[in-house]
Amino acid sequence: MVTTDALNCQRAIAQQIVDQGGDYVLALKGNQGTLHDDVRTFLDDPAYETTASAQTIDADHGRIETRTATLSTDIAWLQADHHWPGLAAIGKVVRAREICAKTSTETAYYLLSTALSAERFNEVARAHWGVENALHWRLDVVMNEDHDRTRKGHGPNNLAILRHMALNVMQKDGSKDSMRGKFQRAGWDNECLSRLLGMF
Repeated sequence: MVTTDALNCQRAIAQQIVDQGGDYVLALKGNQGTLHDDVRTFLDDPAYETTASAQTIDADHGRIETRTATLSTDIAWLQADHHWPGLAAIGKVVRAREICAKTSTETAYYLLSTALSAERFNEVARAHWGVENALHWRLDVVMNEDHDRTRKGHGPNNLAILRHMALNVMQKDGSKDSMRGKFQRAGWDNECLSRLLGMF
């Protein structure tokens, strides 16, 4: 199952996933114009009938999060207008987060190439954002990415690629040190650095 954020919700990517025998759950936002509007209007209409719906409630560290996933396989009307590669269902996840008596709500919309159960769809959407959040946390906390002020030309993209490569190498390293400890050791010990560079 391939999951992407809205930036990678593109026809060519969906087609490639389908062509290679995979399934996708693609986050959908305004970058897809009328497709996003049509999906949102349909799924937010109280009169529409969902194919499946599921809810999870998690409480942790003074926070209560309720995630409600709904799916519809009633998409013939959508495909007639948009012809999205491999589309089998559309869905949304409404996340209500309560912290200290303040509630915030977010709604995310998705395109799916297979009609998952609502429970599985909820798990897949949550797992994707768990990976995203963990990666961004590492990039920020371990590598201070948020403090980087590189803005010109290809600099930001090049540095992002190098950071990701460095994280991948550190994850391959079998030592028990923390991620930050691995970077420090590589900076202090040329033998360690050479061994890590050999993993590329």
